[in-house]
Amino acid sequence: MSVKLAEGGADDLDTVMQVMTSAFSDRYGEAWTRSQCAGILPMSGVRLVLARDGSAVVGFSLYRTIAGDAELLLLAVDPGAQGRGIGRRLLEHFIEDSKKNGAEQVHLEVRDGNPAIGLYEAAGFVQSNRRRNYYQGRNGDRFDALTFVLSTDV
Repeated sequence: MSVKLAEGGADDLDTVMQVMTSAFSDRYGEAWTRSQCAGILPMSGVRLVLARDGSAVVGFSLYRTIAGDAELLLLAVDPGAQGRGIGRRLLEHFIEDSKKNGAEQVHLEVRDGNPAIGLYEAAGFVQSNRRRNYYQGRNGDRFDALTFVLSTDV
């Protein structure tokens, strides 16, 4: 696979937002704004990882590790690059990096019905909670959020 994972930063937010816009439908209200991404990047334990196919960013993950826990905040792959294992590689990198940085558990949240749930379950994540009507789409529809956890000592 020609896709390489590399550390990202604030200078990469324009391309991150392009991927996010293409990967997250307005219907569900899952995408973050540029200011939300920019605001979290300088915080302690936060990492942005880019998936690059040549010079093009085709996916990314944004996560934080602090006090023995890690949380996957965002993971997105451009629809034109989906089905190539990029999301799985980003997820595996998140888990391994979290372990290296002392996380005993890793967490994530996803909209109920998101196809990525299969990816998370295949990696060993177990659903731990449901937040009813958490996401609000552009047209006002509400969607549940599911929280998942994975112990890193397995």
